[in-house]
Amino acid sequence: MKLDLKILRHGLHRTSRSKIAIETVRNMVASVGGNGSNIWLAGHSLGSCIALHSGKIMAKSGIFIESFLFNPPFASAPIERINSNKTKHSLRIAGSVLTAGLAIAMNSDKKSSSYDSFAALSAWIPCLFVNPSDNICSEYVGYFEHRRTMEEIGACSIEKIATQNSVGSLMISAFGKESEPVYLIPSDILTVNLTPPPQSIMEAHWIHQCLEAHGIHQWWKPDLHLKSKLHKYKY
Repeated sequence: MKLDLKILRHGLHRTSRSKIAIETVRNMVASVGGNGSNIWLAGHSLGSCIALHSGKIMAKSGIFIESFLFNPPFASAPIERINSNKTKHSLRIAGSVLTAGLAIAMNSDKKSSSYDSFAALSAWIPCLFVNPSDNICSEYVGYFEHRRTMEEIGACSIEKIATQNSVGSLMISAFGKESEPVYLIPSDILTVNLTPPPQSIMEAHWIHQCLEAHGIHQWWKPDLHLKSKLHKYKY
């Protein structure tokens, strides 16, 4: 639970668990040699967030490890669960403008290096597996689709800043604390589970519905209806 809270407070990268994971990955890469192409990273929920962070750290040093991340937490309000597409679109545009404005105001001298760091990660393409009914990870769907929409309407400069920042992280940084939104990534192959839940789950208590949508067991069912899409960062 402490580590889950660290994700919400953008401080997972400072925890001993994350540091141990990164060191373990580095040692594994060193022990087998090569560029990490014969190693996989995998995790579910909190574990996928730690794996995601480890993969990002390794990618920054030019080592791109194939990664399979199931139900990775996205520390944001679950806008994706709103039924009205117009409302979702409006909220996302407002959020992008607010995030970009804060980022420019607070980090104007670091904006170029931030672009370079985020762009350098774009060659690393982890595989993310999310369920749109899972409030913990569903926002990944909207995160990447909104970025494509902003590109189509010609708002690339705003979205390039917004897509690599979060309001929460910026506010924490404003108080002098190091902050990193681990869940924000430039590229991925996003696989969405569109399989309708069984009638028994639909009629169950909302806690059981959440556990079903977030559970690892959903991914090894034989009759899944999945939709996969490559999202490549354009810089």
